[in-house]
Amino acid sequence: QVQVVESGGGLVQPGGSLRLSCSVSGGGFNIWAMGWYRQTPGKQRELVAAIPQLGSPNYEDSVRGRFIISRDNAINTAYLQMNGLKPEDTAVYYCWIDPGRGPSYWGQGTQVTVSS
Repeated sequence: QVQVVESGGGLVQPGGSLRLSCSVSGGGFNIWAMGWYRQTPGKQRELVAAIPQLGSPNYEDSVRGRFIISRDNAINTAYLQMNGLKPEDTAVYYCWIDPGRGPSYWGQGTQVTVSS
C-alpha cells in the first residue's frame, strides 16, 4: 500500500517562505518523477514544479526564481522550498508521484495561504 504524506503548508505573509515536504512509503518501485501541483476552487489543477530522476527541474513561469524543488531519493522524499510568496500562490498544493509505469500517486494536499 503506497502512502503519500505531505506537510508544511500554512498561513504566511506576502514575501514569506514555506517548505513543503512529501514522503512516499510502501512503494516497491523506483520513482521516475516527483512534483507539485496546486489547485484553487474552480480552476484546473496546474503543475508548479517537477523534478525527474535525471535531468533538471521544471517550473511554472510564475514561480521560477522563487520556488526550488528538490528530492532525496534515499528516503523517497520531495521538497518544495517556496520563497517570496505572493497572494496568488494561495492554493492547495498536491504532491505528485510518477513511478514510470502504472498509475501516478497523489498526496491529500496541503493548504498554502498567503495573506497579510
